[in-house]
This record gives sequence, C-alpha cells and structure tokens, in this order.
Amino acid sequence: MSDWLITNADIVNEGRRFQADVRVRAGRIEAIAPSLAAQPNERVFDARGRLLIPGMIDDQVHFREPGLEHKGDFHTESRAAVAGGVTSFMEMPNSKPTTTTPEALADKQARAAQKSLANYAFHFGATNDNLETIKRLDPRSASGIKIFMGASTGNMLVDNPGTLDGIFAAATIPILTHCEDTPMIEANLAAERARYGDAIPVERHPYIRSREACIKSTRLAIDLARRHGTRLHVLHISTADELELFAPGPLEGKCITAETCVHFLHFSEADYATQGNLIKCNPAIKSASDRTAIIDALKTGRIDVLATDHAPHTLEEKQQSYEKAPSGLPLVQFVLQCALERWFDGQLSLELIVQKTAHAPAQLFAVRERGFIREGYFADLALLDLKAPQTVKRTEVISKCGWSPFEGYTFRSSVAATWVNGHLAWNAGKLDDSRLGQALEFDR
Repeated sequence: MSDWLITNADIVNEGRRFQADVRVRAGRIEAIAPSLAAQPNERVFDARGRLLIPGMIDDQVHFREPGLEHKGDFHTESRAAVAGGVTSFMEMPNSKPTTTTPEALADKQARAAQKSLANYAFHFGATNDNLETIKRLDPRSASGIKIFMGASTGNMLVDNPGTLDGIFAAATIPILTHCEDTPMIEANLAAERARYGDAIPVERHPYIRSREACIKSTRLAIDLARRHGTRLHVLHISTADELELFAPGPLEGKCITAETCVHFLHFSEADYATQGNLIKCNPAIKSASDRTAIIDALKTGRIDVLATDHAPHTLEEKQQSYEKAPSGLPLVQFVLQCALERWFDGQLSLELIVQKTAHAPAQLFAVRERGFIREGYFADLALLDLKAPQTVKRTEVISKCGWSPFEGYTFRSSVAATWVNGHLAWNAGKLDDSRLGQALEFDR
C-alpha cells in the first residue's frame, strides 16, 4: 500500500524546480525521472499543476502529552501536522512530567509509536539538577537538548551559571535555547502591574517580554557555545536586534544557528488589537520592522530554519486576563500555507522555503534519510496547490484546542496531499491513519 507513481510533479528540491515523476516503493523513493512507466500493483497519483516538496520537519512543537492532554496529544496534533504538510516533528520537553529523565523520554517515544501519524523525535530537557543525566545521554535517543534560558513554562528554567556552563561543555548533540532574560522580564512585569494593576493590556506583551531580554539571553547562549565549541541552535528569533549575532550564508559549517517561526512572518504588534491573547506567545510578536528584518534574514542565511513552536491552549484558557492567559499558538496545520504567503508577496522563493522547512532541519539534526526528495530516502512528501485558496474555518481545525489564529484569513494555497513513509496520509481534505509514523533516526 506504499507503492506509488506520482506523475507530472512540479518538484522543488535542493535549490531546483523541475518537472518529473516520482516512484515510491516500500515507503521510499525509488526513482525520480521524467515519464516513468507505471508498473503492476503500483497506484498512480497525477500531481499535474501542483508543487511537490519534501515534507516539513518541524523541529519545535509542543504536543502536550503527557499531562496536558486537554490541550492536545500525539493523536490530534500529529494529524493536524500531516494535514499541513508536516511529515516529521521534534517535540519539546515541557510536558508533565517534563522530559528530563531517560524514563520520561522512553515514555514519550512509546506513546508516539502508538498514536502519531507523523514521524517523531523528542528533545531532552535540561534543568538545574540533571547535568549528570545529560552527560550519560545516548546521542541517538534524543534530537537535541532543550534549555529554557528564560522561564517560559513550568520549572525548567536553567539559571545556575555553573550548570549552564557544564551543559554546554558536556553536550554531544545540538543544544536548543529559549532565550529571554527572566530578571528583566520580571522587572518589566512589575512596572506594568504598577501602572495597570490586574488589567494589563495584551498590547504590552512585547514590552514585558522585551527585545532587550531576548538580546541579553541570546548573547549569553552564544558566548557559552563559543567558549565550549558547542553546537547551538537558538530558537524563535523575534527581533531585528538579535540577527547581527548570527553569521549569514549557508548552514553547512556553522556551529551556531538560528530559527524563527511562521507567526513572526505573519503577525506584528498591530494585530494584538484584534487577536488579543490568541497571539500571545513567548517570545512575543513584536514590530512590523522586526518582521521585515526576520524575512530578510531568512534570505541572507542569518536565520537557518523556519518552524512553528506549535503550542495549543484551549479557548477558555486564552480568554482569561493577560497575566492568566497562557502563551502559545496552534500552527502546524497551516504552517506551509503561511510560509507560502511570503512567496505570493515576492518576499521568499519556493526553493528557500523548502530549504528552511525541510533540508536545514534534516542537516542540522543529522536526520537519517529524510528532508530531501532523493532516491533511497523515505517518501515524506507534501503536494501543494498554489491555485486553490483556503479560508481558515474553525470547523476545519484538527488540533484538539479547536481554534486557529488564522481563522477568517484566506491563504492563497492549500495542501493537497501528504505522504508519510510512502503512505498517503492526507488527500483531498481527508486523513488516513491506517499506518502510523516512525521514530526519526540520527546519523551520529
């Protein structure tokens, strides 16, 4: 059931756009060539007029399982991801319990194996007291080591200087950092409370989670990485100011890389007036000029990866007051369509979008045989229709939270089909979860 001949495809891969057929056999790409002849027991899928790209590898999601399943779980969120052309995800450790022990890591892997429609891997969480565990971590068991250098959620803030130094010295796999300076944020929040009491407007969020807090923490992470020669990946860059800290150019050869997220390409602080807490996230969405600079940094290579930071919360939770409403947005179902809006506007090329969403994460984390349309690689593929607009409706949201910050927005493209390991998991608006995803493997 995983043998396909995808014909007449308009392929975007490895910096090229070209016409070809793709033969998929036993879950892998067997051949890429024009005018391939159909073979017995092979289903034919006519991709004419549509764009075939490697499925997105989203290296930053929060699928909420275990412990927060009222917001999302591996079943619901992986299906939303596949509907959005995301074929693989790497999940963050701030669940309940946190993924900060080998036992918690194994539990997540077992849960995903039973539920996830997409391929999966998990980042291991750092704390102030698990340095010895990190030193013993099998480099093939986790995609990366996540350090919350700003207190975004739970009790995972790592603020002990000796522990930070030890983690950067010991890490044998990429370190991923959430960079915001907590003391600066707390001081900003205290000032806003003095001014507004319990009625802080959400419009103050980018000034509480300020650009200065981002810059200070990002500088610290980069200094530690340079001191120890550590492979560092700084997540969800939200300010123009941080960009000068990263080298332009291709990913190859870099020890320090940066990532941004699709909501920073789409929204600006002007949208708080209509979206309110629905776009409250950490780090905060900031100015339109930051957005412009981030898009430019994707083009120059100062930003290497485009991800989601998918983080669902219920509408009830989001409708609380500013301080009580949690931070995070559900994004995986519409991530590629959101990125493609930058192509329609002439800001990003198709080849660049594929590089930032598929090739770069595969290279950065040494993902085995995924992230490219290559013979012998797994057939993780997304088919995009650039001539089929989609207006986002709440009734079509697959994430368990049941809402999207894009509701009412009309994307100028749609995701026509998604193959995961050769399995046609999404086609013409319908999911097929008769075959589940696989654990990602790493060449380390």
